[in-house]
Amino acid sequence: MDRNPRISLHLVRGFWAAARHLSFTQAAAELFVTQSAISREVKKLEEQLGQPLFHRVNRSLRLTPAGEELFHAVDEALALIDAATARLAGPQGGVAVTTTIPLASLWLVPRLPRFTRRHPDIDVQIAASNDVLDLPQSRIDIAIRHVRSGHEPAHGNRLMGYSIFPVCAPALLNDQARPLRTLADLAQHALLEFETTVNGRPWYDWEEWFRAVKAPRFRPAQRQRFSHYDQVVEAALAGCGVAIGKRPHLDARLREGALCAPFGSTGVAELGSFYLQVSDTARDNPAVKAFIGWLRREARRDTRPTPAAHRR
Repeated sequence: MDRNPRISLHLVRGFWAAARHLSFTQAAAELFVTQSAISREVKKLEEQLGQPLFHRVNRSLRLTPAGEELFHAVDEALALIDAATARLAGPQGGVAVTTTIPLASLWLVPRLPRFTRRHPDIDVQIAASNDVLDLPQSRIDIAIRHVRSGHEPAHGNRLMGYSIFPVCAPALLNDQARPLRTLADLAQHALLEFETTVNGRPWYDWEEWFRAVKAPRFRPAQRQRFSHYDQVVEAALAGCGVAIGKRPHLDARLREGALCAPFGSTGVAELGSFYLQVSDTARDNPAVKAFIGWLRREARRDTRPTPAAHRR
């Protein structure tokens, strides 16, 4: 007889949602069940496997090694199931997504080939805007929106965190004539500033950082201002000065070492999170569900720690 445990897919989905959020409450909200139902399902799954899947410490959850292994396996399996059902259902139409211009150009668009390879029948429209678009009026299915700390929705659909901090090219970090060891050293460098308008009002990213970390203002050696954030990034890559880095926007650049955070965790401002908002008319759309699942997998790619800045 086959002695391998037969695990219900229903239990697996509850565990998968709880492992993604590290929260039974958020998993329950996503699956439209009660928190106690998720807790019972996870307990039953742990009993079937004969080992715990979560550490429960001070009202928080952390995956055990067994939980990590099962989560990665389930995540890949569900992705394959979603892709297969999408193909079998035939052409799924399209999905329209809106988010900020920087997140669209630096985080979302470079990753789209991975989605289109998995879902070649789903058309994608990106409506990048720094304004908050009305989803039904703009015919948008999904919004990826920034929510500040302290303003999180009660039953929010959190995707990933958002933080800002100074970044520069490695060559600038290792300039012995103008060190970058403390925040005060920024006064010796050019500040590369992103200026734009948000809902009709002017907005500057260095000003946002100064307010967030409560750093004293200073007169920099030079200011260079740009109307698009990708221009700021290119100037930073070229060693023109110090820019405000954004995570998750620059995770790839930081990981590959093209940019570095000279002050490490010092000077990092946590500015809330990005949340998903789905139009009421699109909630049951298979293409929308597939895109949301893919977005979550991409967000998890960025949870690995970024290497520390290297000084010679």
